[in-house]
Amino acid sequence: MESVYVMTNKSIWRDMTRFWGKLFAINFAMGVATGITMEFQFGTNWAYYSHYVGDIFGVPLAIEGLMAFFLESTFVGLFLFGWDKLSKAKHLLVTWLMAIGTNLSALWILIANGWMQNPVGAKFNAETMRMELHSFSEIFFNEVAQSKFVHTISAGYVTGAMFVLSISCYYLLKKSNLEIARRSVIVASSFGLMAALSVVVLGDESGYATGANQKMKLAAIEGMWETEEAPAGLTLFAIPDQEKQENKYEVKIPYVLGLMATRSVDKEIPGIKELVSESEVKIKIGIEQYKILKNVRNKTSENLEKDKEFLKNNYDKIGYALLLKKYRQDIENANEDEIKKAAFDTAPNVTPLFYAFRVMVALGLFFIILFATSFYQMNIKRNFDKKWFLKICFYALPLPWISAEFGWIVAEYGRQPWVIEGILPTNLAVSSVSSGNVLASLISFIVLYTTLLVVDLYLMTNVMLPKNQDKFKRVFSAKFRLNSASNSIGLL
Repeated sequence: MESVYVMTNKSIWRDMTRFWGKLFAINFAMGVATGITMEFQFGTNWAYYSHYVGDIFGVPLAIEGLMAFFLESTFVGLFLFGWDKLSKAKHLLVTWLMAIGTNLSALWILIANGWMQNPVGAKFNAETMRMELHSFSEIFFNEVAQSKFVHTISAGYVTGAMFVLSISCYYLLKKSNLEIARRSVIVASSFGLMAALSVVVLGDESGYATGANQKMKLAAIEGMWETEEAPAGLTLFAIPDQEKQENKYEVKIPYVLGLMATRSVDKEIPGIKELVSESEVKIKIGIEQYKILKNVRNKTSENLEKDKEFLKNNYDKIGYALLLKKYRQDIENANEDEIKKAAFDTAPNVTPLFYAFRVMVALGLFFIILFATSFYQMNIKRNFDKKWFLKICFYALPLPWISAEFGWIVAEYGRQPWVIEGILPTNLAVSSVSSGNVLASLISFIVLYTTLLVVDLYLMTNVMLPKNQDKFKRVFSAKFRLNSASNSIGLL
């Protein structure tokens, strides 16, 4: 919007930029207030996780803070308070740098998360008993991280486009702020259509990465209990039964899953039962590796240096052995029944994953149809008066957020029981705190975040509703205007 303002010098585009910029600023401040807390939890709720992989996981988080967050927050201040102090071209540069910083934040966070899904570029040190960074380039170019980044950032663009589209349609329904609303609808429908199409295309790439690196997650998403022979079909609908390990009323689309997960029609895809059997073998190998590790730790090894060298290249199954900690502490003495239970634990609960994935996909297709219809009606036909369609666009406001949440259920719940895939079980990564402390902190967060939600909605409503805009301007000027850009950065 601001680029159009600089190119055309039409003040309406500046007004649009400032209007949507206020809403962005409110949500940016909310993101800071909630996001920093989430980063601190790695040292509070996930103490052993931070100890075990802090050398690796901390690197992208630190880079995100130094490179992305400070870049973004600095230019947010200049964006908000530099309109009358910077030239048009300089202020446009500030806006672009602010946007770039936002995308860089997502990049580094998702590199960190992608490493948890596919832990490459790291090696286990038997002396320090920690995972250590081995290759930064492998972590950065991790295929899971890169596919997750482009897919997630596209979903973020859809959410932003839907926000602009929905609020603009509300104004069109109320016949207010029409100049801003009509132009904003055109921008949102164009950008939203491109973003929604990108989500589908890039989501397919994410599915391929999952098929290559997280076979159990893929099998659980599909409710695929038995190994699927080529060409594998995609399950359109079913009712999974976790106890009986079967699906009821299954409807499949031939070939589709094979094309998505293997880019072929001649490769079979392993099912949950086969993968559980493979996990049994990995647990038994892990037990032997764990015995050697224990001897190294206790310095009871007959050939200490040889065992250390062995563990440098043969530690990858120890994580599977650690799954036995749920059943006994001396895991080297685990029996067959305990090994079978631990192996079955590698399969997450199928039902929530199965339906979460399908709701996410269905909403993704809905967004394409909605944005395409909006693009045709408002960009091409210039028809801004179809009330039924404007209402659909308005009520669709929360759907991208819901879709994104289901996406994160697929991503995070789908890799359980691992906090780091194949390396560290989730139950071993958490801090040792009492249930009373957990309950007290949970209640505190519920109260705090609910308060922030109310404040967020109040501020946005005062900006968006025409009857309150004059009042909000007075409040905004009195409470939030600062004397310098540096002070504005401090406030944010």
